[in-house]
Amino acid sequence: MNVTVNQSYRGLPPRTVSALVEASAAINASLNLDDVLQAIAQTAASVLRSEASSVLMLDKRRTTLVFRAAVGDRGPALIGEEFDAKLGIAGQVAASGKAVIVQDVDRSNAFFRGIDAKSSFQTRGLMAAPLIWKDEVIGVVEILNKIGGAPYDTDDLTLLQIFANLAASGAHNAAQHETVVRENRGLRETLRVQTPIIGNSAALRQVTDMVNRVAGSNATVLLLGETGTGKELTARQIHAASPRSDKAFIAINCAALPETLLESELFGHEKGAFTGAHADKMGRFEMADGGSLFLDEIGDISQSTQVKLLRVLQEKEYVRVGGTRTISTDVRIIAATNRDLRDAMEKGDFREDLYYRLNVFPVHLPPLRQRREDIPLLVEQFVNISATELGCPKPTISDEAMALLATYQWPGNIRELQNIIERSVLLADGETITAEHLPKEIVGEQALQETTKSESSLWGYEKAMIIKALRENGWNQSKAARSLGISRDNLRYRVKKYGIEKGS
Repeated sequence: MNVTVNQSYRGLPPRTVSALVEASAAINASLNLDDVLQAIAQTAASVLRSEASSVLMLDKRRTTLVFRAAVGDRGPALIGEEFDAKLGIAGQVAASGKAVIVQDVDRSNAFFRGIDAKSSFQTRGLMAAPLIWKDEVIGVVEILNKIGGAPYDTDDLTLLQIFANLAASGAHNAAQHETVVRENRGLRETLRVQTPIIGNSAALRQVTDMVNRVAGSNATVLLLGETGTGKELTARQIHAASPRSDKAFIAINCAALPETLLESELFGHEKGAFTGAHADKMGRFEMADGGSLFLDEIGDISQSTQVKLLRVLQEKEYVRVGGTRTISTDVRIIAATNRDLRDAMEKGDFREDLYYRLNVFPVHLPPLRQRREDIPLLVEQFVNISATELGCPKPTISDEAMALLATYQWPGNIRELQNIIERSVLLADGETITAEHLPKEIVGEQALQETTKSESSLWGYEKAMIIKALRENGWNQSKAARSLGISRDNLRYRVKKYGIEKGS
């Protein structure tokens, strides 16, 4: 106990001092905010010998007072209830920062009767004092109906003020601890992946330009593209270039969880909300507060979850699964899908109002086959990463293997490329990655080894690309040219240049 608190106790009866010391120990026994607030409510009622007590915390974002703890005959029914911070005696105390006594609430125009109506509790008299931390009101503690029917007096008010000062410190410390825990969890998620976006193609530059345009705003972004095109990395790039970059980036794959678990992951849950909920759980919205939340595969969520997500986007608030307390949130949403949401909307599988909430700033990510010039850079990056993670010597890659990789259609896009490179690095074991280290679907039934050893690396690379493109397109030169991104005349020139014949 510090000197200031001891001085505050001077002149108080020994029994009262003893009760305050016990109250101080109870308040500071935990860093869990709800436990601390409940201890405040319980000890306030005990120390001031009252029928009921409650702690209301000020939610400045929503300008509401929220019942976070309550004891008494109807106390538990109040938890999570809230009202406008300008209403009632508690609202006056929060606004003025001064404690008050109301001997008879029936004679007070300021008394807010809505809470009594909800809890079926009859308040006769009350005292309320602000919880103040560094000249800022963070909440209000109330005590109601002195046991025995006697009115509260100025000595009671002085005691409540001392108690409130003591409680404010414990409440602030617990709230700060809760914030630090949330931010630490969020930042651990943020730092989990730091792979940069690789490439210089025109298609990728267009995406980068769109990212730079939207990053500085709070606009909701919808990333569209096939599976494996780098939607999460793009979302991370948006976050990193935003004013929220010093806060958490939290990602969740909405298609990976069933409906009940997804809602628990998004919004959190209260202890006992469902079988297996043995403790309160913080949701992704809570972890991402102040930062960005990436909702991958948003097109796969159920209608029920769509409704709840829409409410969060509209109202900036939510309730934990199994809970009653409304939690405000300041989160920038970045969503992604490989589905056609317009088509899903027309079929009734996706809510129209949610679609327009998400589709504020759409960004289309190109498939890898539309940015083939980036493949050599991606291959080099993935070779370096794989060699480091696998603890293998770093291999080189043959022109033939690079040609095969550059002309493959990549239905799985960048993710498929990374997996194949990881496998190839392991198989090459520090030597050169060749066609034999690549999967059959890339090499084809006939390996492209028609180029002679006397041909230059560039010629061998280019010729192999052309032969593979022709084979994949049934030797139709127009189709092969389109797949290579060149004109038919350009392709015919190279076919003649390299002496390529059908069946090569």
